[in-house]
Amino acid sequence: MSASPATTYVSCTVEDGIARVVLDRPDKLNALTLDTLEDLIRVARWLRHDRTLRAVILSGAGESFCAGLDFGTVLKRPGRVARALVPSPLRGTNTFQEACWAWRRLPVPVIAAVHGHCYGGGLQIALAADFRFTTPDARWSVLEGKWGLIPDMSGVRSISELVGLDVAKRLAMTAEIVSGKEALDLGLVTGVDADPVAAAESLVAEIKAKSPDAVAAAKRLFDGARTSSARRTFARERIEQVILLATRNTRVARESAFAKIAPTFGPRSR
Repeated sequence: MSASPATTYVSCTVEDGIARVVLDRPDKLNALTLDTLEDLIRVARWLRHDRTLRAVILSGAGESFCAGLDFGTVLKRPGRVARALVPSPLRGTNTFQEACWAWRRLPVPVIAAVHGHCYGGGLQIALAADFRFTTPDARWSVLEGKWGLIPDMSGVRSISELVGLDVAKRLAMTAEIVSGKEALDLGLVTGVDADPVAAAESLVAEIKAKSPDAVAAAKRLFDGARTSSARRTFARERIEQVILLATRNTRVARESAFAKIAPTFGPRSR
């Protein structure tokens, strides 16, 4: 794999098919700048083209996952903010939204490992992952409400997908802070663990034992099912299954299961 793209506040290393992406501004609790948002987009797009990639673990350096947007830094560049708010005609997202939604576009599972603060934009980044593990004492909040704002980094969509509509509205309207354990009870997170990175790695190990083509197809289907009719979803199921039946990795999975041996998969087919 080629060297990762140059970044300012996001680091990325890839080893054995696992990308470890780290928000890396620990002296500011990984608060988001426009550079951070652009880094996230750049790294996600770069990873998307690697067919040997099996999963992404997204975490924060230092004492927190992410304390949200760094208003003091971002608002010093109003012209740049204005440009960042303009959506791409092709993608339909602006810079703020794409910094989260780019992780949804990856054909591999993305797992957020959260500790410390997970506020505002940081929460929206975590919710863009397929799975989230958090320490029990982490602090989660749709903090935009404190500043008279609403979640605008794809958060309205992701929050309302995970919790009841009344809970989503309450979180956005009150900006209340909940613990990692309370976030689990609300349905915002997948699991609670004193070491969320280790929990993420454990899940990755399970996923890596399965065909990368089947994993990618499952992500596409479940993500698409949120906005598709039942008929459209059924059609997509049929198409994905026919394609999977013809792939090498499906044959490897089948033969390994019959032989009761660990499979050795090749790169993802698409």
